[in-house]
Amino acid sequence: MPMDSFEEVTALLPPALRERARALPPLLRRRCEELRLRAGREPTVTVERSELPLPGEGKITRRDLELTVEIATQASAHTALERVRQGWFTVRGGHRIGLCGSVWTENGQVKNLRCLSSLDLRVAHAVPGCGAGLLPRLSPGGAFGGALVLAPPGFGKTTLLRDLVRLLSQTGRVGLCDERGEVAALWEGEPQMDVGPHTDVLEGCPKAKGLLMLLRGMNPRILCCDEITDPADLRALESCANCGVKLLATAHASGVEDLRAKPLYRSLLESRVFPRAVVIGRGREYRVEELPWQS
Repeated sequence: MPMDSFEEVTALLPPALRERARALPPLLRRRCEELRLRAGREPTVTVERSELPLPGEGKITRRDLELTVEIATQASAHTALERVRQGWFTVRGGHRIGLCGSVWTENGQVKNLRCLSSLDLRVAHAVPGCGAGLLPRLSPGGAFGGALVLAPPGFGKTTLLRDLVRLLSQTGRVGLCDERGEVAALWEGEPQMDVGPHTDVLEGCPKAKGLLMLLRGMNPRILCCDEITDPADLRALESCANCGVKLLATAHASGVEDLRAKPLYRSLLESRVFPRAVVIGRGREYRVEELPWQS
């Protein structure tokens, strides 16, 4: 029987910690968002943005952290070095591991993380159908016009993006720039998450380059990416929009007013590439708003 997301993540833990995590009640297992391991402290599980202790007793040791990374990278941490330098890496299934510890820098550049102090194992969740009610509201006249998904971290932006990609792919070509490998979770070239029958995925490539590569190489009708964070991302999105491609992306903001207050996103509003926003509320309800353009 295939493992569910929680089992996939707990399989990365050392045996004793794995048993403690799998002793959680079924409801908490299903709702688990993160497992947090901090050296010298008890391990916790995050459920609906609240941290709860794992069953059992025993504080996390540095060896627990090192073993988890060894298991997650199949004892080949050097193969994940580029991602480790960023403070995170993605594993099979689309799950993401964040790392903290002592940083080794050279000429102002992060070269490696050593002497780990904590890990954050984020559980990837697919919720097929969560975007179905939204799609008609994002497709006036029957054609998808583009949208920007807004929410603070942990509110389900990536989950909603994944389902919208899946739905849009049922009626046309979609290009997905999956820089962090969390949306489609490619494994040996095959998506582990359902992103639809007509979606072409480019994983691990910076969005600014990847979006243009997909545009030129795969002739998509819609281009999608997760988490706009850099001015270069905006320039690439604008270039794609000018070529007639519709866009779907996410950004960290609690709403349109919060978006307008941030310099990077003010520029995004001025670019006029997204006609509307989907705002995710605290109860995971979705609100569609027309995006105001800056004068």
